[in-house]
Amino acid sequence: MAKSGKNIHTQTNGIKIANPIYDTVFKYLMENKRIARFFIETLIGEKVTEIAVVPQEYVYKKTISKKEKETEKKDSDSNAFEFFSLIRYDFVATICTETGEYKKVLIELQKSHKYTELLRFRQYLGEQYKRVDVINTKTGEVEKSLPIICIYILGFKLLNHDTPALKVGRIYRNLINNRTMSGNDTFVEALTHDGYFVQIPRIKGKPRKTLEKLLSIFEQRSFIDDKEMVKIYDHHVDNENIKEILDILRNVAADPADLKAIEAEWLALKDEKGYEMALKTIAELQNENAKQGNTIAEQGNTIAEQGNTIAEQGNTISELQNKNAQQGNKIAEQGNKIDALQNELEDIKRSLEKLGIK
Repeated sequence: MAKSGKNIHTQTNGIKIANPIYDTVFKYLMENKRIARFFIETLIGEKVTEIAVVPQEYVYKKTISKKEKETEKKDSDSNAFEFFSLIRYDFVATICTETGEYKKVLIELQKSHKYTELLRFRQYLGEQYKRVDVINTKTGEVEKSLPIICIYILGFKLLNHDTPALKVGRIYRNLINNRTMSGNDTFVEALTHDGYFVQIPRIKGKPRKTLEKLLSIFEQRSFIDDKEMVKIYDHHVDNENIKEILDILRNVAADPADLKAIEAEWLALKDEKGYEMALKTIAELQNENAKQGNTIAEQGNTIAEQGNTIAEQGNTISELQNKNAQQGNKIAEQGNKIDALQNELEDIKRSLEKLGIK
């Protein structure tokens, strides 16, 4: 996550806080039910009356093999790196809509620092559609599929949208008259979902609205270390929930054990990034070699085609030479015939002279 070459910020005022883009830090915010509810309802723009975490966190483990050193045995266990990433949270929440209706929903929150984890997002979303919740009714408990709301905290930029916060929602539309329809349907709600996307690299500027103030905590600037673990938050704070979030992050930034955990995550991400860059370089070299191999093969085909053309031209020349030779033989034969006829004429002429005929 950290980028080399950035200027280190010298603190003049503001609050020293841990960078919440790290999973190790973000976990502390999601463990606090009040903060989690504030975070979600501020982002989706609806009042959350109840919230429960199920489960609180998911640990993602990834094993990566590295190239064996010459001094290591092939069966050594030291040729693998393991990366752990706290990547998703599930919440069951009761929401009070603008119309005063209460609805129970499943909120899926995932955080990623790289674009390549799209497949994992899709796989996990498919798992969530299988989940059901038990609803108490007058006739007893009933299993019901809850509507899903997806929240994605992204450490990278989407290509076509420059806003720090984006909602992709559902619209009921009558395809016959192309008009928007009011109301919703339980069956449709269970099979579709709204999506909320936070682009951390696009968060900047002076915050005004509550949502902007919440997002400003994730703004990636004013770091005091080269690993971008701790930064200075210098915006005005007039919201109690924002103040509580900053208090949590300030305590994390002051705890040596927490800083050590953040540094371990930074090192793991750095190693993983280096490994992926090496794989990318290898793939590019392989593609380049394949292209060069194809070029050589194409050039070989061209040479072969040119050879065939030369051979065909040689055959044509041979045929022309044969034709010329045949024509030469014919001319010679005609010349011999002419000579024979001339001899015959001379013989006839001599015979006539003997007879006195001129």
